[in-house]
Amino acid sequence: MDGQRIFTVEEANQLIPQLESAFDELEDERRELDQGIDRIKILDVLWGPRLREPANPDRQEFLTHRASVRQNLREIEAVVEQRILSLGVRFPAGGLAHGLVDFPTTLDGRVVFLCWKRGEPRLQAWHEVDGGFAGRRPLTLEIASRMGT
Repeated sequence: MDGQRIFTVEEANQLIPQLESAFDELEDERRELDQGIDRIKILDVLWGPRLREPANPDRQEFLTHRASVRQNLREIEAVVEQRILSLGVRFPAGGLAHGLVDFPTTLDGRVVFLCWKRGEPRLQAWHEVDGGFAGRRPLTLEIASRMGT
């Protein structure tokens, strides 16, 4: 894992409040995004292709919602890039949607992942690189003491 940050359990645990805050912000942005998309869908059902015509009385509302949706998408991307991935963590498959984050670490000289799920106050599990969420194993004090060194 050339150039990838390797975490100790303590370093990863210290980032959990930041991650919780970022996921809270993502949840807010996603809620606004969904509302904007729903409003656009309603207008589309009412007007179809005529919604985009300059003379349409709901065209301005459509343009406003479309701009809002685009802004929400930019905000989501910024939170993911600047507040989560910039920390040196990664999302496993489906991780963003399910609040899962992997912290690269080492265990006895090999790379593994500390696995955190949104809502967990501290790291409780780890898995092999190819293990994924289904391969989570309990993070015992003995194993934690051998990680990230």
